[in-house]
Amino acid sequence: MRINILGPVFVDAEGQTHAIRANKVRAMLATLALEAGRAVSSEDLVDELWSGHAIGNTRNALQATATRLRRAIEPAARRRGGSVLRGVNNGYLLEMSPEHVDGNRFLELAAQGAAHLPARPERALELLQSALDLWRGPALLDAGDGLRVRGAAALFDERRLTVREDLASALLSVGDEARAIAELRRLVSLHPQRERFCELLMVALYRTGRQGEALDLFRWARRRLDEELGIRPGAPLQRLHAEILAQDPVLRQRAAVLPSRREPAVVR
Repeated sequence: MRINILGPVFVDAEGQTHAIRANKVRAMLATLALEAGRAVSSEDLVDELWSGHAIGNTRNALQATATRLRRAIEPAARRRGGSVLRGVNNGYLLEMSPEHVDGNRFLELAAQGAAHLPARPERALELLQSALDLWRGPALLDAGDGLRVRGAAALFDERRLTVREDLASALLSVGDEARAIAELRRLVSLHPQRERFCELLMVALYRTGRQGEALDLFRWARRRLDEELGIRPGAPLQRLHAEILAQDPVLRQRAAVLPSRREPAVVR
């Protein structure tokens, strides 16, 4: 049995999808899936499911929701000798490996892809694309408004953008500028304040002989940051602008698109 949270929340067992129709039951499943294999206290679960709403008997309400969740997932779990949903001392847990939650598989693939990026960009490309292929929409889309799931959703969405940055770096590292440019144009349009996308697109344009377009993109980014936030471009983007003006040979090297260039050198 696998639990999917990178989009609508549902259970997958042997290729069959099992939807969780009740909102509170779905929210409880998502909350426990974020801590797969670890207990979540009843107090925390109540806060997550009913925060800001007065209910008569929180213990009974939570037990009733747990019973409905157990009935919903047991046909998919097909466990012998017990339930995948366990009640423990003042709490509940999903007795399953974290790797059976797609959010955790995404994070693992993302970390592996980032680790391979400097030396093995082809392998990084495979891993990062596999990580992104797990997504079916915004993370925890229908898991409710609890602080835990909303906080987790924000973290997953941020990590997804970082993976897209790394994927673009991998594409440029293997010489696939055309695909990188197509993807980065879309990402720059969707996330104009995320300077890393702009940096990578400028490098891709420069490498394909479009220096003027790269410089125009810098001016556009600088104007947008000034008008919307009242700030100047960050040091990496300004340094890249100077390198393009100087036609610095470093821009043709793999190191030019690695994430490590975001941070200034430390003088010791």
